[in-house]
Amino acid sequence: MLRFCIHYGIHFIVPILIGFLFFKENRNRVILILLAAILIDVDHLFATPMFDANRCSINFHFFHQYWAIALYVILLFFKKTRIFGIALLLHMLADYSDCYLMRLEVN
Repeated sequence: MLRFCIHYGIHFIVPILIGFLFFKENRNRVILILLAAILIDVDHLFATPMFDANRCSINFHFFHQYWAIALYVILLFFKKTRIFGIALLLHMLADYSDCYLMRLEVN
């Protein structure tokens, strides 16, 4: 249950908090972009099985691979793409936290 709360809390609650705390002028736009990063999970459609609660997404799904994460970091360096980089890296953080907690449960 803790793993579920942390994973989905980062996906859905943290973006709202970031928008309210750091982007007062464009709050709604930023929150929508941060929340829309969940769409990157479209790559889960190509996995078999599509959903596996015990599978780590990081470096398994196409858009969750290390080369893709490197591209998301590069987005941070350009003002026009910075919020997208933040959104995608926040998504990777949520998925990484899930992987980390999954390993703790096994050990």
